[in-house]
Amino acid sequence: MSQNLRLTRHAPAPTEIGGLRIEALGLQETARAFVDYCRSPGRWAAGRPLFSTSTNGQIVSLCARDPRVKGLFERADSVNADGQPMVALSRWLSHSPLPERVATTDLFPAVARLAETAGLTFYILGASERVNARAVAATQAAYPRLRIVGRRHGYFSGPEDEAAVCDEIAALRPDILWVSLGAPREQEFCLRNLQKFAGVGIVKTAGGLLDFLSLEKPRAPAWMQRFGLEWLFRTLVEPRRLLIRYLTTNPHAMMVMLATMR
Repeated sequence: MSQNLRLTRHAPAPTEIGGLRIEALGLQETARAFVDYCRSPGRWAAGRPLFSTSTNGQIVSLCARDPRVKGLFERADSVNADGQPMVALSRWLSHSPLPERVATTDLFPAVARLAETAGLTFYILGASERVNARAVAATQAAYPRLRIVGRRHGYFSGPEDEAAVCDEIAALRPDILWVSLGAPREQEFCLRNLQKFAGVGIVKTAGGLLDFLSLEKPRAPAWMQRFGLEWLFRTLVEPRRLLIRYLTTNPHAMMVMLATMR
């Protein structure tokens, strides 16, 4: 975790998992910290946005196998635990147990509710044009007073196209930029362009968030999420895409977490 910026100065000591320092904050605490940071004077003094990302079992496994990818996550200012097994293991093995899972799909509505009242603005980047448009429309319907100042699909035709998107975001200066490009592409995009987003408050990676907001993909039942079985539900929905991935990454991630949790 970067020492340049902190989401909150009063957070508990982070939990170390897979060599990454994970915020030991609950969902609502994290949402409130997002809003408080965007409204704080420290945001403007920083000179760049706070970069927030998330990790789960797949990311733990990927970071352990690829030092370059691990370096991307190490450069984040704030990392959340988007995986129930991390939470469960931390309660047995860590001196700083994680209070709960902070899945981006749950964090987004929690932040949106607070941002609607606080007058904060969002920019939503990622997914296909259809999925992006449907996700933004659903968000606006759910939070009619939320100011979404811009949106854009996540397919760039080249460096010039990406630069134009970054120029638009910089000009609009959203309080929170949600980047849903998939890991590690979204982390690479954020780190490559952080200095261009001087007026943005927080840049938050969002993984497959827009697929769920748009209802393109269903979420697992609450009981499966609670017992850390969302991966199983997703595998049943998309077996061809996810079966081999989870069969290989889940056991490896468990071994890495058991060996590295502090």
